[in-house]
Amino acid sequence: MTPTLTPPPETAAPPAADERCDRCSAAGKLRVTIAGGSELVFCGHHANKYADDLVKIAVQYATDPEFTWRGADMMRR
Repeated sequence: MTPTLTPPPETAAPPAADERCDRCSAAGKLRVTIAGGSELVFCGHHANKYADDLVKIAVQYATDPEFTWRGADMMRR
């Protein structure tokens, strides 16, 4: 049997400057990828407000370099 190489998982890109929050249309600071590949974008306020719920469904995430997401510590556990 020959071994199969699995490619590394894709890295999520932080929200682009023109992307808006899916909740309120403010500038996007967090991109969350959920199972199945769908993505959600949130402003800093909503990213932190929904952090507890987002970490339950996220398979990966990326933030704006200047934004600290409250859920980041929960994702590392």
